[in-house]
Amino acid sequence: MSGSDKSDPVALEARGGEMDGRRFSPSVSRNLAPIGEVYAAHMPTKGSVLEIASGTGEHGFHVTQLCPDLRWTYSDVDPESLVSQAAWRDFADHDRLDGPLALDASLDEWPTVRGHIAHDGMFCANMIHIAPFSVAEGLLLGAGRTLGVYGRLMLYGPFARQGEIAPSNSRFDADLKRRDPSWGVRDLDLELVPIAEKAGLLLEKVIDMPANNLSVIFRRVGQV
Repeated sequence: MSGSDKSDPVALEARGGEMDGRRFSPSVSRNLAPIGEVYAAHMPTKGSVLEIASGTGEHGFHVTQLCPDLRWTYSDVDPESLVSQAAWRDFADHDRLDGPLALDASLDEWPTVRGHIAHDGMFCANMIHIAPFSVAEGLLLGAGRTLGVYGRLMLYGPFARQGEIAPSNSRFDADLKRRDPSWGVRDLDLELVPIAEKAGLLLEKVIDMPANNLSVIFRRVGQV
């Protein structure tokens, strides 16, 4: 999760760990392969990618194993997650994992690494529904600021579409709102796309994933 209230929970599940500081998420483990396949097919496989709310750090490790010309930067607001991301960076047998950055996606200014102002890609999985909507808005506006022209943003998680939501996602949404009224499953078309368009992002592809999740690809199309 990325947001301004760092006291909020940042995970909805127990996460195991190794002695070296690496942590493991059961849900990430289940979805690493399909997310990696979608990433490799539709996102930059070389250049620089910034991950928002990197969590345990497993996605960056996995995707950089798949894409040997890709440099990946971790970021998060949660101190424990930052420790795990640093451990995965140190565990990798290459030097293409950067950060982790302490980055709050809701803010107007984001830190940089290695002098990168414009990234070729951004990636964010399972964050915007467990954060206030201002974080989702900040993520999209930040992508508009920091992606190079034709750069791509990939979101993964549960979404509603045009006011319609799968029954399992509806139950999940209700549970999220019980935990925190500012959380919830977002409507891709009605809530997120209008903000993305203002940020210069075009909705390019929506891919069905297991368990009623989606992979969503935006492409930056020009100056805003």
